[in-house]
Amino acid sequence: RISDSLTGLVAAASSLSTLRSQAARRLAAAATAELRQLAMPHAAFSVEVRQHETGNGLALPDGRIVAFGQDGVDTVSFRLAPHQGATPSPIGDGASGGELSRIMLALEVVLAESDPPAVFVFDEVDAGIGGRTAVEVGRRLARLAQRSQVLVVTHLAQVAVFAGQHVVVRKDSRGRVTRSSVVEVAGEERKRELARMLSGQEQSTAALAHAAELLAVARGDEAAGHSAEATL
Repeated sequence: RISDSLTGLVAAASSLSTLRSQAARRLAAAATAELRQLAMPHAAFSVEVRQHETGNGLALPDGRIVAFGQDGVDTVSFRLAPHQGATPSPIGDGASGGELSRIMLALEVVLAESDPPAVFVFDEVDAGIGGRTAVEVGRRLARLAQRSQVLVVTHLAQVAVFAGQHVVVRKDSRGRVTRSSVVEVAGEERKRELARMLSGQEQSTAALAHAAELLAVARGDEAAGHSAEATL
């Protein structure tokens, strides 16, 4: 009976390891493609699935004796080579704040294709980024919002402009008590808020023009998305 159980355990562990390796390759390819659209054109994301050999463990068909537990015989590690020629290393060891933000978003976008959760909450997902990268982050958050509810805390106009609903948290310190309120902005008020986020000057002609330009980009993306849905 013990030998039968061990045989079954080895078979299950080997099968699980094979499936993990196959899924790792698919995830790595899809996440790398996303990262290259997030201003990391030469980055390579990889998933390492390996076993730890030990003198007292589970004997696999290839003769190795490896450590095992309730999750099988594999140790899984997410790795990043941020540029050409770089050696892939665990993302927790060398990735910057901006890179971590983009890796997390890339993984969320990829994984949502197969099993989207009901709600995403992102707090400072745009940390350490700006400019064109921020626009691409906004686009991907909007893609997620086609399948799930997405709540985003951001200080970047390039991200906020893609929101279906834009709300502002305001503090009022008049009197003895500080109060916070949440106010939705739309139309011209939203454009002024975006201008404030861009330059700190909601009445600046240049900032207002930039805000209007960003809104036009977001509306164009939304229209393209609706057109694609209609085609499907």
